[in-house]
Amino acid sequence: MRCGAFGDMVLVTALIQQLHARFGAPVDVITSGGWARPLLAPRAGVGEIYTLTSRRTPYWLDREQQSLVRRLRARGAGPAWYCDGGGHGRALLRRAGIEDALVCDTRDLPWRPGEHFVERWLRMAALTPPALSSAPPPPPARTANVALDLADGEQRACDAWLERRGLTGRTLVAFQAGNKRTMRGIFRRRASNTKYWPEARWGEVIRRVREALPEAALLLLGVREEFALNADIARAAAVADLHNVADDLPIPVLLPLLGRCHSLVSVDTGPAHVAAALGCPTVTLFGVADPGRFRPGGVSTPVAVLTGTQDGATSILGISAEQVFDAWRRLTRDRPAQSNG
Repeated sequence: MRCGAFGDMVLVTALIQQLHARFGAPVDVITSGGWARPLLAPRAGVGEIYTLTSRRTPYWLDREQQSLVRRLRARGAGPAWYCDGGGHGRALLRRAGIEDALVCDTRDLPWRPGEHFVERWLRMAALTPPALSSAPPPPPARTANVALDLADGEQRACDAWLERRGLTGRTLVAFQAGNKRTMRGIFRRRASNTKYWPEARWGEVIRRVREALPEAALLLLGVREEFALNADIARAAAVADLHNVADDLPIPVLLPLLGRCHSLVSVDTGPAHVAAALGCPTVTLFGVADPGRFRPGGVSTPVAVLTGTQDGATSILGISAEQVFDAWRRLTRDRPAQSNG
């Protein structure tokens, strides 16, 4: 059971894959978010996907929770790996007849110093619920990185999307400036948006990338709510061949698109985790989150992680445009311009 953000769920796929390898059966997932089904459903090893809008609404007032419990009861009790560090939703498993002895709970697994989330999920996959007396042994240790498989249908959807936008065969460099905090509230610069990085700095980085790769098509990624942010960044950049695609970028296109990009510059958010998992060189700007735990893709993917300080506190605003471009240049120095075909 996992309820969290897009990037968190990308990291949790490591746990799903490891449990699938261990037990030889699809892994059912309880989660939230409209992105969950298109992200998870095409992946190998994923079984049924159960979604919830809220875990905090009182049970007797939430028909969605009640429906979930009925479906889980019909499914039958079995082992569960509970990944919600806040504990919200554990009572739903009990209501569905999944007793505590069948559950491995992330809250019972102490963090190790410097541990990345993928390392933690792999350790959790090796745990066995007390009531599961004859569980298969854990599979051999694997590299603590996320690896996403892409479905043929996703690749075809990406082909059609690129053709429709006149981008087939182009070298693509992508930028992800927005995040879920950008969409909450009117003012982007508010203190709670710890991943906000000024539009002028994005524009400067984009101009320097354009100078370094004059033949590339540059893409501003995002969801529809981030289209206006991207438009402001495009005005600040004032370069040709810069495409704001946040108005038309469904997840079944986003994933293979990131796999075909030359590189990505992003705040710490879901697309950065996807890109790293697909081997796309990614420069990631962190706000207050710990990059040791949340480094995109795992512990050894092609990623440059940047952090900053402002007024003595950790802040993304302490990262300069020059630092971002220099990190991108170092990361992609030996990566040739390439076709996305």
